[in-house]
Amino acid sequence: MEIGKPDLSLREFDLEEGRQIEELIARSQQPIKDPDEWLDSGLRQNVFMTSIAKVLNWGRHYSTWPFGSGLACCAMEMVATASSRFDITRFGMDVFRASPRQADLFIVAGTLTWKMAPAVRRLYDQMAEPKWVIAMGACAISGGTFAHSYSVVPGVNRIIPVDVYVPGCPPRPEALIYGVMMLHKKIDKRRFRQQD
Repeated sequence: MEIGKPDLSLREFDLEEGRQIEELIARSQQPIKDPDEWLDSGLRQNVFMTSIAKVLNWGRHYSTWPFGSGLACCAMEMVATASSRFDITRFGMDVFRASPRQADLFIVAGTLTWKMAPAVRRLYDQMAEPKWVIAMGACAISGGTFAHSYSVVPGVNRIIPVDVYVPGCPPRPEALIYGVMMLHKKIDKRRFRQQD
């Protein structure tokens, strides 16, 4: 092998990338199950664990650190939410994080294509637990007006689990703030699973 010479030709690289995307499409035909089904389970916790859960949830509630994935036009509304007019800082979300490793809230705003889907999944996997996802806009929720296109994922929930859906095309910053408040309610209800 010569230095500076690629191992694969450009055509072979394109074929390999296409094969990986086709595999992802085949695996992603059904939406991922809602991550909240454990909330309906019976209360089998003691008072001590419940109080710890409340303290941890209180801290998580007021320090949600977002990581934005602005894929299309909804990203402009997501960015506007962080401006002084809408002041998302009052929810403990001062700055959008530059790295998924520093964030616990993933906001997917806009149209997700099959070519971008592996990168979104990789970013989600890099986030530490606990982590939450907001799908912002009709395209992120269901593919929107492009849902029947060959290249568009018909909903982010085919790739990663989604906690809160914010509908609209594009949704206003107030709608995203309402979605964040819904996520905070979900965080407040979070319990520790009992070990079997």
